[in-house]
Amino acid sequence: MSAGNPQHQSLDVEEVNFVDTLSAHNYGDVSGELTLPGTVGREDPSQYNTLDEPIKDTVMRDLKAVGVKFYHVLYPKEKKSLLKEWDLWGPLILCTFLAVMLQGEAQSVVLPDGREIHDGGPQFAEVFIIVWAGAAVVTLNSKLLGGNISFFQSVCVLGYCLLPGCLSLIVCRILLFFSHSTVAFIIRFLVSCLGFAWATFAAMMFLSDSQLQARRGLAVYPIFLFYLVISWLIVSNTS
Repeated sequence: MSAGNPQHQSLDVEEVNFVDTLSAHNYGDVSGELTLPGTVGREDPSQYNTLDEPIKDTVMRDLKAVGVKFYHVLYPKEKKSLLKEWDLWGPLILCTFLAVMLQGEAQSVVLPDGREIHDGGPQFAEVFIIVWAGAAVVTLNSKLLGGNISFFQSVCVLGYCLLPGCLSLIVCRILLFFSHSTVAFIIRFLVSCLGFAWATFAAMMFLSDSQLQARRGLAVYPIFLFYLVISWLIVSNTS
């Protein structure tokens, strides 16, 4: 400071450096990294800059990433495939599909004797709540047991593993279109059991390594119940 103004005190060197780092032209190092689908493990992810690419290319790349995850659910050989690049697009698509296909009729049916009956099927919002609330509870249980994956990674895996159940639902609806007999119900039941078993197996393949060996049984049991409820909704749907 100037010697002509004794009331001003000289600034400490550290204070000067501190002010300089917060100046309008210097915010320090605030760099970060956003991982795009399909860039994990690549040598130069910077080439996948989406700021200037057409919307069609972005949508197609995301759809391709969702399709790859569907493949890994049907053929769960690579355990880390759903954990490296997690997303919620696939779970949202499958949950919406289940809610649309399983929702009951809003109107009742009047029998010849004057009685009104309902098909008893769940409504769209009920299926949505069952799926997402169930996935959240299973994920919370996994985290409380000491799971080493994030909340959304677990929800991603549980959501994508709904795919076998959705496929079994399609088969069941085709069977319902042709027949409501006891034989058709037995076939629907077996198909639903197959979808339930495959969904549970795939989820265990992806999530088993995230738990301690002594606690895996406690983590798997809620997963078993989650897909059991979904499968029961599928096999009991007769609309």
